[in-house]
Amino acid sequence: MNKTFKIYAAIFIIVMVILALLEVNKKEVVDWRKNFNVTQKSPFGLFVFNEEVKGLFKNKIIKIDQSPFDYYNEHQKEKHNILVIESDIDSESWSKILIEVSKGSDAMIMVSDMPKEISDSIGYYDSEISFEEQNVLKLTDKKFQNDFIKLDKFPSGRGFTYIKPNVEVLGKTVEKNNQDQANFIKVKFGKGNVYVHSEPLFITNYYLLKPGNIKYTQDVFSYLDDKETLWFVKGKTSESRFFMRFILSNPALKYAWWVFLGGLLLFIFFNAKRKQRIVPKIEPLKNTSVDFVKSIGNLYLQEGDFHDMMAKKAQYFLNKVRMDLLIDTQNLDEEFAKKLQLKTGKPIELIQEVINLIKKGQDPYASVMQEDLVRMNKILDEIV
Repeated sequence: MNKTFKIYAAIFIIVMVILALLEVNKKEVVDWRKNFNVTQKSPFGLFVFNEEVKGLFKNKIIKIDQSPFDYYNEHQKEKHNILVIESDIDSESWSKILIEVSKGSDAMIMVSDMPKEISDSIGYYDSEISFEEQNVLKLTDKKFQNDFIKLDKFPSGRGFTYIKPNVEVLGKTVEKNNQDQANFIKVKFGKGNVYVHSEPLFITNYYLLKPGNIKYTQDVFSYLDDKETLWFVKGKTSESRFFMRFILSNPALKYAWWVFLGGLLLFIFFNAKRKQRIVPKIEPLKNTSVDFVKSIGNLYLQEGDFHDMMAKKAQYFLNKVRMDLLIDTQNLDEEFAKKLQLKTGKPIELIQEVINLIKKGQDPYASVMQEDLVRMNKILDEIV
């Protein structure tokens, strides 16, 4: 057994011991997010409801993994029930639902926050009606007066702050120190009815598993007639098709998978260090200054921006005068012209002409022609 293998074995054992200690001391974390997902067993998922819904609706329920708009464009149905639980309803889908209701179907919508344009079409406004940590939901029908449900974990407190006169109140949120507020209503629409419940929390796993709570749920759904029910659950029924889904969903297998990946990375890291890496052939850097200048020159010629080129030539010339001839270039006056003539030995007429061209290049409003740039370039080559 060589030394390298012993090192690998020791690292692997240490990692396994650390992971084992973490797993032993790990505390189960409860996910209290309100996901309303039919595959989730967390407190506020719909796994239990999804398992019991067939019995609740006497096996006359069909789950639809499409939006109402897409489904009704493809299917024609007789009178039926429509069920939507905490799902986003777009205006097109809502129009399709209302068309089916007007023909005699019944729709039960359980959402805590309905878009305003949709709630307006039904005849109510919803908002926060309770800020208590506990709510009691009761139905107004006397035959259900003994059936209620107590929400003691994160109730939304949503309800209806305004209801049109033709809307029937079927359920309320009851509090000790506040007036009862409606949370379950019925609206007649054409030949059918629309039922809206603003607190779908009562059908989640946490509350359905509490003794006695199932009766309230049965009472709510008893308002729907005994006919086929379409439950629109788009985006909530499809399971992940990722090939690692089973491994990652099992904590023990997930830890084993990560340990395997960690060990593989360690092996690759240490093994790669022992290999002689190929020394790449490095080409010497090329002097591309000439090519760059040619490219810039061609660019200016193609763009036809003679004024900008002339300004840059002037700037370059004045900088050279300052650095090489030590002449102040702040004011291009007669004194500057005399100093430049003395130091360069060029005729004063030539000096004056180049000064005029420099000023023209520096003037942003001056009209510069190609001939001006050519002339300026020629004179500057003679002076410096």
